Amino acid sequence: MTQAPPPQTQVPPPQEAPIQHGAGQPLPWEPVLMAAVGRPGGHLLADYLSRGGYDGLRRAVAMTPEDVIKVVGDSKLLGRGGAGFPTGVKWGGTRRNPGPRHLVVNADESEPGTFGNRYAIEADPHGLIEGMLICCYAVGIRHAYIYIRGENLAGAEKLELAIQEAYGAGLLGTRILGTDGLDVDISVTRGAGAYVCGEETALMESLEGRRAQPRIRPPFPIEVGGGLFGRPTVVNNVETLMCVPHIMIRGAAWFSSIGAPACPGPKLYTISGHVNRPGVYELPMGTTLFDLIYKYAGGMQRNQKVKAVSPGALACQLLPGTDLNVQMDTATLTRPPHWHPPFGPVGFGAGGIIVYGEETDIVQVVARASGFFARESCGKCVPCREGTHWMGDVLGRIAHGHGRPRDLPLLEDVTRNIGGRKTLCALGDFSVNAVASALRLFRPEFEAYVNGGSR
Repeated sequence: MTQAPPPQTQVPPPQEAPIQHGAGQPLPWEPVLMAAVGRPGGHLLADYLSRGGYDGLRRAVAMTPEDVIKVVGDSKLLGRGGAGFPTGVKWGGTRRNPGPRHLVVNADESEPGTFGNRYAIEADPHGLIEGMLICCYAVGIRHAYIYIRGENLAGAEKLELAIQEAYGAGLLGTRILGTDGLDVDISVTRGAGAYVCGEETALMESLEGRRAQPRIRPPFPIEVGGGLFGRPTVVNNVETLMCVPHIMIRGAAWFSSIGAPACPGPKLYTISGHVNRPGVYELPMGTTLFDLIYKYAGGMQRNQKVKAVSPGALACQLLPGTDLNVQMDTATLTRPPHWHPPFGPVGFGAGGIIVYGEETDIVQVVARASGFFARESCGKCVPCREGTHWMGDVLGRIAHGHGRPRDLPLLEDVTRNIGGRKTLCALGDFSVNAVASALRLFRPEFEAYVNGGSR
């Protein structure tokens, strides 16, 4: 099969001084998910329609719901939120359960180092709405919910404006596009900034007005009793749904021909840390870490060597700077040799890449990370509630120069008692990933701290 041209674009992260874009060189490929970036009024319905907006929905409603699900399944679209679950399988499993059914869009994006969804929503909110409508048609859903991080004020406002425009144009409400039975309403809920709301069942608890804490599973969200208000529910990431209109227009074969065969398609990589051009890069899934850093993100600040990389932000294990040829995709980073018992795979998460130069003090990095997870633990299960604070206390003592040699085996023991799927949700595993991998990769730096000095 002929390789499709990979889409690529870059957007700078928010800061006072704008970042230069490779000396103004033109982008080599037409962007797909970020096509509206830089277009005046690109977030408005008129502009979206001028770019072929809602043509994917028109194609979908000309098909049976089952055929739409098959096309999405054939595209091999995996969820972009971190779990990498096949989207077509999730939609089909939800449709097989009795209605009413719901769609929940996870736009919380609370992982430090991730900001791709934020840019996608602010630039092209109708792209998300169209993907949601295709899902609702395929699965048989009448009410969809967008749960967006409360700090993303601009994104929430643009979403609400886009929803108003869609209602005014007859693209939301009853008999959408004149199709009997395609009646969909969308609500936007702003979260209060809890990290645990990135976990789908805690997010649903928050949507229902309760404290955000994960549920015991089974039943799973796609099943009766496991979803929102006890009904079967599809929970999808923003980026996942924004891929769907393009799949409907260009076909499953187009999508599956881009990038990594096991998890294809365009991907929004967010890169931060000690690179010269941090930002959002839309590239084929499976782009190597070396290319991301040196070809697109402008290389390292002050020509440092790469010391380590968080491939999926703080929730994932560290990659050493010697492993830059690795493909950045869900399949590669969840199988050997990127699997380290008892903590499992390195992980890819939502593709929030943080790059650490050789000047970085890794002990300080993981100490700060452990403090973050201790604060964000919801407290529902003992290993996470107690263990994250133990881990934070020990690392804090080490980082402040008061560590003892016996703290390192103690720290390893604490990480083993939290990680390894011992908690109700993945927050426990996330909290130990950076710490356990740092101890494995950079143990001499920890030993220098506990033996009377910093690195």
